[in-house]
Amino acid sequence: MGVEASVQDPGAARRAGEAEVAEVEDVAVVEDVAGPALDDLATRWSVVRDAGAWSDAQRLRQLVGGARALVVRNRTQVTRQVLQAAPRLQVVARAGVGLDNVDVEGADDMGIVVVAAVGANAASVAEHAVAMALALARDLVGHDRRVRDGQWVRDPGTELAGRTWGVVGLGATGRATARLAGALGMAVVGYDPFEAPGPVDDVERVDDLYQLLGRADVVSLHLAASDDTRGLVDARFLGAMRRGAVLVNVARGELVDEGALAAALDEGTVAGAALDVRAQEPPGVGGLTGHVRVLSTPHVAGITVEAQLRVVDMIAADVDRVLAGGDAVHYVGRHSRPVGR
Repeated sequence: MGVEASVQDPGAARRAGEAEVAEVEDVAVVEDVAGPALDDLATRWSVVRDAGAWSDAQRLRQLVGGARALVVRNRTQVTRQVLQAAPRLQVVARAGVGLDNVDVEGADDMGIVVVAAVGANAASVAEHAVAMALALARDLVGHDRRVRDGQWVRDPGTELAGRTWGVVGLGATGRATARLAGALGMAVVGYDPFEAPGPVDDVERVDDLYQLLGRADVVSLHLAASDDTRGLVDARFLGAMRRGAVLVNVARGELVDEGALAAALDEGTVAGAALDVRAQEPPGVGGLTGHVRVLSTPHVAGITVEAQLRVVDMIAADVDRVLAGGDAVHYVGRHSRPVGR
């Protein structure tokens, strides 16, 4: 059945396959998502957990095939094909913010609710972004390495106070980062290609990305990966940054042309880069990973004890609401409750 028919009756294509499902479970957790709220959910609904199922297409289809709710993080590719293989699926819960691994449009067409923990890890991401910028400004990693090697080299660092932070993307993490940068005594300039024009807290909003790049000493990225944003940080972007500025990416690795960044670092166009995310994860050794002017962390900006508790609390509550016949609160697609169920 094509998309047009699915839109007319979102549940029809999946109801047709219900007879093929031998065993029904309420909730399938196919990645490493855990917490008290999920444990509590398991007291009311049957929950099957297989943290490695995302990596095995057959295991994933078996688990999803009879589930009413699917819980994922960022590794599971929730494609239209996966959704079509789940005739009873009512809700997909993304334990995080980014939705580039979930076919939200496909879920909308099939009447499936998609929920995400929007804003739950904003404080964690913001703290990580600022910590990375401070580490670059004071060369904390370099000083640590030299002291461990028996060197006592007291090279000066730079202060962030009095400088300008440029926030690219004014969603929850961008705004949280802006607040922390302001608390350090920095001026904050913000740009977002998707948000409606207007003031955002104490951020000076600009409508031209390249105006921001020409003014900022720190540029941080807070955008989702999409056809409009992949490769945004290219040679032109990097060439427009102020001499001595640093780049902080706590969003998605696909935003950055890594070859162009390496060239800009080698040429001194960009003074340093702090990368929590990479185009390929893990990225392997060498290249940017081994570059002396690059600070790397393994996609952990949003992973703190506190943030993960908030994330699981939010999605577990919405799964519970949907399975009980209610409306999701943190839905990101068109539906707050299943259609055609």
